[in-house]
Amino acid sequence: MKTLNNTVRLIGNLGFDPEVREIAKGRKVARISVATNESYTNAAGEKVTDTQWHTVVAWGRIADQVEMMLSKGSPVMVEGRLVHRSYAGKDGVKRHITEVVLSDFKVIAFNKRDEQAEARTAA
Repeated sequence: MKTLNNTVRLIGNLGFDPEVREIAKGRKVARISVATNESYTNAAGEKVTDTQWHTVVAWGRIADQVEMMLSKGSPVMVEGRLVHRSYAGKDGVKRHITEVVLSDFKVIAFNKRDEQAEARTAA
């Protein structure tokens, strides 16, 4: 039987500058939020844009790269594995979280032609 991989790829924009902290033995962890958009026309004929926010976590060397190369608004493609976990908050309430553990990313460079094509599509 073939093994299935847990892989997710998202293309979107960073919602805020990377939040980087150093943990035990100088190892870094970076947290980013990536917004993805989907546009569609509803039953009333109106264009609707649905934005989804995805939490992405990077560790070690890739956290260093995220810190150096990304900032709020950066267009980016991220790839990693989807992780579901739970924890007890300070108030004792159990919380559930889903995040992408980053394995690779690419900064996407848009040129004027891309922006003009996007503007025509939006109109």
